[in-house]
Amino acid sequence: MTTTDVKGAESAGDPTANEAVGHAAGAAPVAASSAIDGSDVASPELEEENLTLPGQEVSAAHAALNRGARKRSFEVSDHEVPKSDIEEWRFTPLRRFAALFQDVATDDREGDPAVDYQISTPEGAPEASTLAIGEAPRGTVLVPEDLPTAVASARTEQALHLVAEKNTAYDAPFRVDMIGRGADRRANAHLVLEAQESSSATFILNHSGAAQYAQNVEMIVGDNAQMTVITLLDWDDDAVHISTHHSRVGRDSRLKHIAVTLGGSAVRLNSIGEYAAPGGEIEKLGLYFSDENQFFENRLFVDHSAPNCVSNVAYKGALQGKNARSVWVGDVLIRKEAEGTNTYELNRNLVLTEGARADSVPNLEIETGEIEGAGHAAATGRFDDEQLFYLRARGIPEIEARRLVVRGFFAEIIQQIDVPEIRERLSASIEDELARSMN
Repeated sequence: MTTTDVKGAESAGDPTANEAVGHAAGAAPVAASSAIDGSDVASPELEEENLTLPGQEVSAAHAALNRGARKRSFEVSDHEVPKSDIEEWRFTPLRRFAALFQDVATDDREGDPAVDYQISTPEGAPEASTLAIGEAPRGTVLVPEDLPTAVASARTEQALHLVAEKNTAYDAPFRVDMIGRGADRRANAHLVLEAQESSSATFILNHSGAAQYAQNVEMIVGDNAQMTVITLLDWDDDAVHISTHHSRVGRDSRLKHIAVTLGGSAVRLNSIGEYAAPGGEIEKLGLYFSDENQFFENRLFVDHSAPNCVSNVAYKGALQGKNARSVWVGDVLIRKEAEGTNTYELNRNLVLTEGARADSVPNLEIETGEIEGAGHAAATGRFDDEQLFYLRARGIPEIEARRLVVRGFFAEIIQQIDVPEIRERLSASIEDELARSMN
């Protein structure tokens, strides 16, 4: 686990640790994991990072943490109210999310929904439809693992259903704009995004305004299909949001999932990916920028249960202001039957001011030795003094130099977004965030 609580220049860390984790643009990491040898006995480091190697016995404590063994149920009564001593919630400020632990209906009023939905579909695509509870394909992939997810499922009578039809490639994206009508109003939602066999489509989920919002997003990627999902969380500063995104990828299909968190008081996104057949590929990209008193948490789980599949995770975050907080937890499970797996996960955090904190926890569980590759890297730190010196030595003012470093830090993620309007919007939003602290 990488944890940084920056109090001043003395917390900058050791710049030489960059070599161990790969040079994060502008981030001087505070710690780096040492190499793991082929020992038959689990070391304390492996226990701490929840990592097992083939042939090793798993302790009872470790088994309790196994990400693939958690209970799933649609029944709200089967799930307990989250507690801080539960691994899944140990970093989360539970009081800030307390409203979303209550089993209550959406606060829609006549002519005034708690969250307003504006939906557009590409030319030639089926119109948006709805799915009742128990109506397939709803619930065929996403089965709740926690209380907020179960409540959102049970309290959403009709789920929004968007479909990319078989053998069809869409040039324009499907769009859902969700606009919260008040931070004191509760809303529950369930969305089903489906890319049928040999289709190709992009889905954009845009969140703005304010609400107490519990949301489920179910993603079904058919054989030989390609799906891109971009979720933009640009809430007002008083919004509270918990969301579970659960995907299943078919044979020789590909999912690119991009999560961007820029606004909200407290936002928690749990992103789960699994494989239905060999040859699937999942790419999870993320970008977040936490300001004063904002809490952003991203939890990811990639469940490799089919052979010859690929996953790649890359999340980058910046933090500024007192009590700015981020949490990133990346879980990858490679099951016995998942031979030929190739997986990698990366998280980097750039701390811009004093008083901000980032927690980064990569977890890797390996149950077979017949894999192509598996690894992870995490780094958290402040501006790299050498980079700033290099820029300033060439006549660039300090403020502009810092902006250039942050732009470069996020560029790797932004450049992988295939929708030009989204790239431009994110670049502008990052400039606005930087203006708050650097002018």
